[in-house]
Amino acid sequence: MLEWRDDYSSLYRDFDWKIPARFNIGVAVADRWAAQDPGRTALFDYRADGSPDRLSFDELARRSNAFANALRARGISRGDRVALLLPQRFETVVAHIAIYKLGAIAVPLALLFGVEALEYRLQTAGVKLVVTNPLGASKLAPISGRLPGLSGMVVVDGSGADDFSRLVSSHSQDFAAEDTSPDDPALMIFTSGTTGPPKGALLPHRVLLGHLPGFQMAYEFPPRQDDIMWTPADWAWAGGLLNALLPSLYLGIPAIAARFEKFDPENALVLMEKMQVRNAFIPPTALRMLRSVPDIRRRFRIDLRSLMSAGESLGRETYEWTKEAFGVTPNEFYGQTECNLVLGSCAVLGVSRAGTIGKVVPGHRVAIIDGGGRSVKRGEVGQIAIRSPDPVMFLEYWDSPEATRNKFVGDWMTTGDQGVKDEDGYVQFFGRDDDVITSAGFRIGPGEIEDCLTGHPAVALAAAVGKPDLVRTEIVKAYVVLKDGVAGSPELASEISRWVRERLSAHEYPREVEFVDSLPLTTTGKVIRRIFRDRARREAVSVTGVATGA
Repeated sequence: MLEWRDDYSSLYRDFDWKIPARFNIGVAVADRWAAQDPGRTALFDYRADGSPDRLSFDELARRSNAFANALRARGISRGDRVALLLPQRFETVVAHIAIYKLGAIAVPLALLFGVEALEYRLQTAGVKLVVTNPLGASKLAPISGRLPGLSGMVVVDGSGADDFSRLVSSHSQDFAAEDTSPDDPALMIFTSGTTGPPKGALLPHRVLLGHLPGFQMAYEFPPRQDDIMWTPADWAWAGGLLNALLPSLYLGIPAIAARFEKFDPENALVLMEKMQVRNAFIPPTALRMLRSVPDIRRRFRIDLRSLMSAGESLGRETYEWTKEAFGVTPNEFYGQTECNLVLGSCAVLGVSRAGTIGKVVPGHRVAIIDGGGRSVKRGEVGQIAIRSPDPVMFLEYWDSPEATRNKFVGDWMTTGDQGVKDEDGYVQFFGRDDDVITSAGFRIGPGEIEDCLTGHPAVALAAAVGKPDLVRTEIVKAYVVLKDGVAGSPELASEISRWVRERLSAHEYPREVEFVDSLPLTTTGKVIRRIFRDRARREAVSVTGVATGA
């Protein structure tokens, strides 16, 4: 943890990791607080039609102990993989903590996944048991016979002997947690699969401690008495789980569980007002969707103290809009499932600049490197890389030693993300290697273009990709989802192109704009640009007959 002070330079210079010899996430986020302050609120369960339920740390510790005993009775032991296919709710947190206490490995999965995606992840991870709800159980029914390692399911709001609440109520609330080291595995989170098949990143117990410096910067901690954390991000994603939920519990900050089938801007604002949310993690796509709601400050009484955003580039337009709409400067952060919260901003420390991620978080070593692992000069584009070892770094890709080796160049963990560091130490994120557009000799990041596009009053969401071009190598093509009630036309397409050219530059504006009904998103809210990039390449081939740039 950071010993908080009001100067970034001294925070970075004097930071020293203090990783204990023994550490267990479940004990740290539940039992520790249950012993110190048992009645303290750990979780609120938000319900739009009534008063929210609350769960104290003491109740969280006792229920997770009972469920750990139930899992042990079902044959789950140290090292076994247990999947969690659940939305945000109390039982999800109870199950996570029980798994950690057992020394087993939690595999969080999103209910949005289709049957094939679930089968791939369950098969890859060798999952032994799934904790889910009736919707998840219905998705698993047709594939369970193809998963020989799967011994069964525990169903929340189910019936019969495998019902979650029945198991918790019928087992002892006394449980001695496994004596785990910081390097013992605790979590397996699958990568988002934006550039290829998802991989199971195996994370150790220490990963929670590794997140704390970035978490404290993001939310401008030390904590305050009225802090309450909320995120619309699925807890199956590293962002929802490790950028919000688990660090909040570690620091004794109540977190909100809210079950939305999909992100709805109006409902999100109602929740923030009703629950008096003070700290929020809102990914860039969700912030851009919130921009469609008019007069937020007049219609809603929202009093945020801090707002963090991560997952992709926020961009200048959304950065400035967020300041105006919520009265706080968004703190943008960067990381990956494999090594998270290593670059970031903190407005109260004076580390904040529109269009950049921020600076290196205390405790981490981050550089922009070339293909040989050498640091490039300030102002030059290269790959963002994190020095190993690092407490927040993953152990390996599950059952993929070659992929694990390929992730490193010497002592640097590569990210596959392009960026540039300026003379003041701020890092600008360009995008994935495959996403960066090369046009007339310029290297263009799609994030800034997409952010500018969503600033247009007619645009709801947008994706920018490179389309092969015989003269420029690639041109920028934009796929645009219009706001409700707006009709696409050639005139509007030209207007949108001019909008970007006037605000960014002559080489960054989209020379082609195509209107689409929706954008494919990963479960983490990122646009799957690969789909549109492939589409643009097919278009180029159909016109020229040459696969230029493919």
